[in-house]
Amino acid sequence: MNTNENANLYLIAGLGNPGPEYRRNRHNVGFMLLDRMAERLGLNFSRFESNALIAKGEYQGKRLILAKPRTYMNLSGQAVGALLRYYKVPLANLMVAYDDVDLPLGTLRLRPTGGSAGQKGMMSIIERLGTQDFPRLRIGIGRPPGRMDAADYVLQDFSAAELEFLTPTLERAVDAVLTFLSEGLDAAMNKYNANG
Repeated sequence: MNTNENANLYLIAGLGNPGPEYRRNRHNVGFMLLDRMAERLGLNFSRFESNALIAKGEYQGKRLILAKPRTYMNLSGQAVGALLRYYKVPLANLMVAYDDVDLPLGTLRLRPTGGSAGQKGMMSIIERLGTQDFPRLRIGIGRPPGRMDAADYVLQDFSAAELEFLTPTLERAVDAVLTFLSEGLDAAMNKYNANG
């Protein structure tokens, strides 16, 4: 693969914890996004590579790898780093989607760079890649109620009401990632950071 070919290759990583018991957790919103994206594009998570469940496909001439790390959240960097290196994906073509307690439920924030804000999966990826300069999509899950610890809160399931509210948010998040692929990060940020 030469560099020109790689310019059209994108790795979209959604963060979460593996296993059915975590499926509806707030921490697994990155996985939820990728499931919807795969459904929209007619892709299946049928391969296991570099400690991740992956789906491959195309969108408007761009080659895609959707990846759900099968490590636990705090080791997400192992899978993301290995896939990035193996496929020689340019850093600017990596998009990491994850939950953010500092954003209200239903809010999307795309950024070209930034710290982890304490999110363990992002900490692991930044540490493994040796840089924080890669695109990310933060999906707001809201603050824990009262004095509940954030670590406990993110491992709770979304309530039925929250899931109902989350459904259009995840559809918008898929649109945001597809806009990133077709028009670039700036266009996606202009369109999706403003609303919600």
